[in-house]
Amino acid sequence: MAEGEEMQAFTSIMDALVRISTSMKNMEKELLCPVCQEMYKQPLVLPCTHNVCQACAREVLGQQGYVGHGGDPSSEPTSPASTPSTRSPRLSRRTLPKPDRLDRLLKSACQGDVELGERGLAGLFRNLTLERVVERYRQSVSVGGAILCQLCKPPPLEATKGCTECRATFCNECFKLFHPWGTQKAQHEPTLPTLSFRPKGLMCPDHKEEVTHYCKTCQRLVCQLCRVRRTHSGHKITPVLSAYQALKDKLTKSLTYILGNQDTVQTQICELEETVRHTEVSGQQAKEEVSQLVRGLGAVLEEKRASLLQAIEECQQERLARLSAQIQEHRSLLDGSGLVGYAQEVLKETDQPCFVQAAKQLHNRIARATEALQMFRPAASSSFRHCQLDVGREMKLLTELNFLRVPEAPVIDTQRTFAYDQIFLCWRLPPHSPPAWHYTIEFRRTDVPAQPGPTRWQRREEVRGTSALLENPDTGSVYVLRVRGCNKAGYGEYSEDVHLHTPPAPVLHFFLDGRWGTSRERLAISKDQRAVRSVPGLPLLLAAERLLTGCHLSVDVVLGDVAVTQGRSYWACAVDPASYLVKVGVGLESKLQESFQGAPDVISPRYDPDSGHDSGAEDATVEASPPFAFLTIGMGKILLGAGASSNAGLTGRDGPAASCTVPLPPRLGICLDYERGRVSFLDAVSFRGLLECPLDCSGPVCPAFCFIGGGAVQLQEPVGTKPERKVTIGGFAKLD
Repeated sequence: MAEGEEMQAFTSIMDALVRISTSMKNMEKELLCPVCQEMYKQPLVLPCTHNVCQACAREVLGQQGYVGHGGDPSSEPTSPASTPSTRSPRLSRRTLPKPDRLDRLLKSACQGDVELGERGLAGLFRNLTLERVVERYRQSVSVGGAILCQLCKPPPLEATKGCTECRATFCNECFKLFHPWGTQKAQHEPTLPTLSFRPKGLMCPDHKEEVTHYCKTCQRLVCQLCRVRRTHSGHKITPVLSAYQALKDKLTKSLTYILGNQDTVQTQICELEETVRHTEVSGQQAKEEVSQLVRGLGAVLEEKRASLLQAIEECQQERLARLSAQIQEHRSLLDGSGLVGYAQEVLKETDQPCFVQAAKQLHNRIARATEALQMFRPAASSSFRHCQLDVGREMKLLTELNFLRVPEAPVIDTQRTFAYDQIFLCWRLPPHSPPAWHYTIEFRRTDVPAQPGPTRWQRREEVRGTSALLENPDTGSVYVLRVRGCNKAGYGEYSEDVHLHTPPAPVLHFFLDGRWGTSRERLAISKDQRAVRSVPGLPLLLAAERLLTGCHLSVDVVLGDVAVTQGRSYWACAVDPASYLVKVGVGLESKLQESFQGAPDVISPRYDPDSGHDSGAEDATVEASPPFAFLTIGMGKILLGAGASSNAGLTGRDGPAASCTVPLPPRLGICLDYERGRVSFLDAVSFRGLLECPLDCSGPVCPAFCFIGGGAVQLQEPVGTKPERKVTIGGFAKLD
């Protein structure tokens, strides 16, 4: 029983040793110098935080001519083993790096050259921790076998002692020889033999003192003298102990997280391996597709070549046939042969009727032959210039033949993209972008509480064209939208996000109704009843003589053809900045008809429809809600009169505000809350509040527009009437 337990314990120990050995072997790649591909020996920490053997760095810099930069670090004392005659046999077999190897390494690792500074290698710290790890690794896997004496003549004996001060390994005889009694070296303490001798502490390269602090600004260890130097003036410096504890805690925490998520690591490794397999398969498929397409191009070219050669052959045969016939005709004109010989025989005929009968047909042939002889030209040209090919364009296309690129990120047209009753989104591709077959639109609300997990977007796939309509957005919300294109090469990058504010209430659709208080001589309503223009005409010109004694100006009013009796409504319009005086607002339908139907002229110069009554001070104590609420616009400005409260911070306080003017925005928005009896005037572009007024909502309320002098108003057209392709919000799928 005891023997079985001993065997089990022995097996467990061996398994543990195997696991440790495997772990150490897997760690070997972290301990190889990237220049010489051997175990680090006296590694130096470069400014880029990479490590390199001191001998490698010195050798490379020396071969490239940087002799002044190859000085030894301050932690590299001299040793009797550093001379060529006593150098370590292992070090003598060390592969020297190529001259440009370090330069390539630094560029590949850091994406740029590494500046060593004026002191070169002498200004670098030695990575003693990495040396310790390398030494433990060597001992665990017994790399290099026994350590040999570095001072023996060949063949060297096995080392039995080491000296940190001399930085060399010795056999017993050599140790006594180099540490004679009665000298200072006799005081050196022998150590176990090793190939890596380290100083007792990390020394400052500049001042040869032990480092005691860490500069967070420079991310560098410093000594006491470094602290008082101007180089670190104003820097955040902490003791080494604090930096040690902080970095150790961070490293421990990160390592604990990694070790605690080994299942995740293994899952990701499996996913990466699967990706590698898919990459191999996809790459092979891509090669086959390219080969097939190129073979197809070759087949088309071969077919075209055969067709062109056939055309040339047919033309050649036709010309040769014509030239052969012409040659035969000319040969018949030779003396005694062909046509000439036959004519000579006919001339011997003495019977006149018979001669006339034969000579008549012969004479026509001789005449044609004579004409051909006198006006000789070959029956066909020998040139084939018309068969030349111009392949410049085709050669350029073949030269530029390359893999299809994905579309570049679209550019959203912010001038044409807006939100009203629906959201209209318009975009375009950059000038030199590859074409897109279709687009993907994504959007989400930004004013809702954030949900745990990744951000969820709503998506619409395969949108054709460069514009889209998003129907039924939520009112009073902020949407962020983005677009990306897609073609055979895949999906491109997303456009920059664009944020759109939706109206604070459902949009009210109405047309202009000019039946009440409208002078057809001064007002012109468009055919679609969405725009109106006021022309001042002669009455305003004649009234100029009465401006100092009493003003009788004509007031023209246009109402909307829809009245509001409940809920909240919103509409927008654009006022011509050159308008003289325009009032935009709402009012009780009955009061508007009563006030403007039979009273085309305004007699009182203090008349102010904004308050629903005369704006004189004697009426300032009236607390009842007025039947009208108007915003006054004139000459590109908005007049915010007394008695109106601003929710945009224009007055800096609530309640009555002093009169002031603000610039006219491109579009004005009017929001009516029927139940609350409140009207808000907004900047329809930024949805910044301008004014908020009370309103008597005891009856139907309708939009109204007043004109005094010249002016023009254009109602914002509903987005839904545009012919662009519609994209229904309800049809969007959610992203995981």
